[in-house]
Amino acid sequence: MKKKTPQQTPANYVGRVLFGNYSPALKQRVREILAAGENMEQCGYPVMPYLAAWNEGENIIWYEYAARGFIELLDCTSINVSRVFRESILARRVYRYADQAGSGVEEEVLTRQQLSGKRIDLREEVKKLGQVDAVYQIGLAGGKVIWLKDQGRIETFPQDAVSLSLGCLTYVTKEMEQKELLEKIGYFDELTGLPQRKIMERILEVKIAERQRGHIRDFSFLMLDIDFFKKVNDIHGHLAGDFILEEMASVMLATKRKEDEVGRYGGEEFYGICQGGVQSGVEFAERLRRKIEAHGFVYQGEKIPITISAGVASAGELPAVTMNDLVELADKRLYSAKQQGRNRVVGG
Repeated sequence: MKKKTPQQTPANYVGRVLFGNYSPALKQRVREILAAGENMEQCGYPVMPYLAAWNEGENIIWYEYAARGFIELLDCTSINVSRVFRESILARRVYRYADQAGSGVEEEVLTRQQLSGKRIDLREEVKKLGQVDAVYQIGLAGGKVIWLKDQGRIETFPQDAVSLSLGCLTYVTKEMEQKELLEKIGYFDELTGLPQRKIMERILEVKIAERQRGHIRDFSFLMLDIDFFKKVNDIHGHLAGDFILEEMASVMLATKRKEDEVGRYGGEEFYGICQGGVQSGVEFAERLRRKIEAHGFVYQGEKIPITISAGVASAGELPAVTMNDLVELADKRLYSAKQQGRNRVVGG
């Protein structure tokens, strides 16, 4: 076999494959991709090519090649680009059609914290699909936030137990900022500033999918209703009612934990979502109920006593969980709390 000459390895190469104990086929493929990436950069294409690699079963990914523009963007070196990129990710979003007919697009959002424990699973997923198609929210030095679209193809080399991801990164910051603006306008309640039902539905879709994949064991949904809210409007006026709703939102936001979700379902009804089974949901609802009962709702110098009733249901209670069934079960338990005298929480 003809011995490879040093000139066949780029002078600035800091990858592993060309210096490691890998098959000639893998090394040849890496050389081809390195040359193609460098040619793309020299031609001035408005993309940032890369070649990433990982060993099967390991939680470590490295870059055989990363475009100079990508390295400069992260203000790092070729050696630590993998670590810096990983630590810069604020969120990862994937968009896919809801069904084979292509009617409707689903969005899967993973935060940096959620990504940390799923990297091997995600690599297995893209390996099975044979491609990468995701959008990353990136936090840069100085607090600047940008969005990068990652599109690539997966190649596997079973003999080496190595997978390659060859792709390109492109800027989609303007498009994603516009998308977020439209979502904020349509998805957040103007009076309370809380997420509305559209966001609730998206969160529940993600939670149900995470549970089906085994990423979480269980989660709970809370339906909350202000007791005798009509009397507040009748006695004190609708402006007082609006004040109560705004104060409710503030109390709920101050009471929830970082991982909990709260929002406005509609009218005087609110919702909550938390990790864990029905007992965890009941504890969350009880914290909210006690805080609201103890809060001093004072409108134009007059104190207005406010309490809430809540119904709690967990995904684990349903044989085959769907969003509608989960919401319906929590709503039935809310009705039960009302029937039992209000100012109480009913769970499983």
